[in-house]
Amino acid sequence: MNDISYSVVIPTFNAEKYLYKLLPLLENLNTSTFPPDSIFFIDSNSIDQTKEILSSNFDVISIDTEDFDHGGTRSFVQKICNSEVVVYLAQDALPLCIESIEKLVSIFKDQSIGAAYGRQLPYAETNLFGKHLREFNYSNESFIRQYGDKSLFGIKTPFLSNSFAAYRRLAMDEIGWFKDGLILGEDIYAGAKLLQVGYKLAYVADAQVYHSHSYNIFEECKRYFDIGAFHKMESWILDEFGKAEGEGMRYIKSEYCYLIKHKAYLKLPEFLIRNGMKFLGYMLGNNFKALPKSVIKKLSMHYRWWDKYWSGRLVAK
Repeated sequence: MNDISYSVVIPTFNAEKYLYKLLPLLENLNTSTFPPDSIFFIDSNSIDQTKEILSSNFDVISIDTEDFDHGGTRSFVQKICNSEVVVYLAQDALPLCIESIEKLVSIFKDQSIGAAYGRQLPYAETNLFGKHLREFNYSNESFIRQYGDKSLFGIKTPFLSNSFAAYRRLAMDEIGWFKDGLILGEDIYAGAKLLQVGYKLAYVADAQVYHSHSYNIFEECKRYFDIGAFHKMESWILDEFGKAEGEGMRYIKSEYCYLIKHKAYLKLPEFLIRNGMKFLGYMLGNNFKALPKSVIKKLSMHYRWWDKYWSGRLVAK
């Protein structure tokens, strides 16, 4: 019997199409031998049937769409539950089985672990570029990383993904939880902070979920624009753990080999264009202060964020 208490938190917005597969699994988790204290859905005023589907069996907390914040919304959980561990799951992530969640939580038997994340597998319909991203970021071998590993792993040292991650409550209290007002990267921000105060981060390869995207070239460019902006706003993370450029080159080489391995020779022109646009997006994002807001919003995947947080000057530290 596992004596670790935990809760599951899932932010939602128009999640109806994902719930039909996810909810039966969560219902089984509730009746398992290792059930959570609670399962919370934080819904950003969905306009489909999300709240109606959830309300019969689960706790739903409603917030205004404009109040959603990648960090602040997830930090809200500290006010509503007292579990030792909090598991975060994206609405479009589907655990392979309830044991995936149980295995992720069980790693916290090691008191040095501040946070942990599981392995993300691509959905069958995901394109080759999306499948490679999952293979590159989520290996089949578990590991634990600590602050002293930064000389070996650089910017990958604080890597976490809130699509399927868990955090020790006491550790999060120590770092002040997730930072409000981040365009993205609240998980990596927390990972870096946890490492700084002495906690370790665990990757649990046998805790698995299906979660992937088939971004087109322009969506990739926008995503990397936001990553570049995040790195500019939170430049201390790169100063502390290393620049992202080296990891980017390793990724490009890996993706090329992946395409060759799958004999996707006709995808090589797209490979060149896609990575060129990702680099362009990242550099534009990293220099967003030089761009007018109207241009920024066209380049950003999270374009609504700029209306709420951008005041014409760099406010994040």
